[in-house]
Amino acid sequence: MAKVTGKYETIFIVDTTLGHDGIAALVEKFKALIEANGTLGEVVEWGKRHLAYPIDHKTEGYYTLITFTSAPDFPAELTRNYNITDGVIRSIVVEQAE
Repeated sequence: MAKVTGKYETIFIVDTTLGHDGIAALVEKFKALIEANGTLGEVVEWGKRHLAYPIDHKTEGYYTLITFTSAPDFPAELTRNYNITDGVIRSIVVEQAE
């Protein structure tokens, strides 16, 4: 039987040069996107941290972790949105074990 919903978590890193308002806008954008396509769980904003290695000459990023449930095809759409959004340095979406 096909899976109807799954539990996922995502973490994304936002460029800190966007400033406080730009970072908050991107976090809200992705929270709204997840809510529109599933059920938003816990949102943990880790804040500004040093990157393990420079990415595009940037050494800091703003980390946000979100857990959610959604249809199995939504994580691919979320990843696509991360990839086309300016200001997102890195992102990953993984399925949580049952």
